[in-house]
Amino acid sequence: MYRRIIALAVAVFAAGQTSASAQTPASVKADVMAAVHKFVDGFNKGDLKTLTSACADQVSIIDEFPPHEWHGTGSCAKWSSDYDADAKKNGITDGLVTLSKPSHIDVTGDRAYVVGPANYTYKMKGKPVREVGSIFTLTLQKGPAGWRITGWAWAKQ
Repeated sequence: MYRRIIALAVAVFAAGQTSASAQTPASVKADVMAAVHKFVDGFNKGDLKTLTSACADQVSIIDEFPPHEWHGTGSCAKWSSDYDADAKKNGITDGLVTLSKPSHIDVTGDRAYVVGPANYTYKMKGKPVREVGSIFTLTLQKGPAGWRITGWAWAKQ
């Protein structure tokens, strides 16, 4: 009888361990990057709904155009609005961000840190411009709705 109880306890424990670790580190990193790509894809398509859906409610942002920093509730939408105003003021159109392979994807529990090279191409008053080798750094947190961006910074090179 005791052997059956012990065998059942071991089986239940093993099943719990398997389901808890069912997601591999590679698949966790892929999920993190899916949120990053969702944000970038939203930007590239001019799709504010997709862009903001990749963000948490509270976000901190640092970027190269004024006012250079945004934080708090609705920061992703406010950043996008300010980007659009700055682009219009400076004759910037056709903005496109391309990401290269991240140099870091560090995940600890429900938090992630991503750093990678990125390029930004656009037209300024009709002339092509390329910002090559910028650094895009992001933090994310996993919640009930999945991974969401909690902060990001763009460093132009």
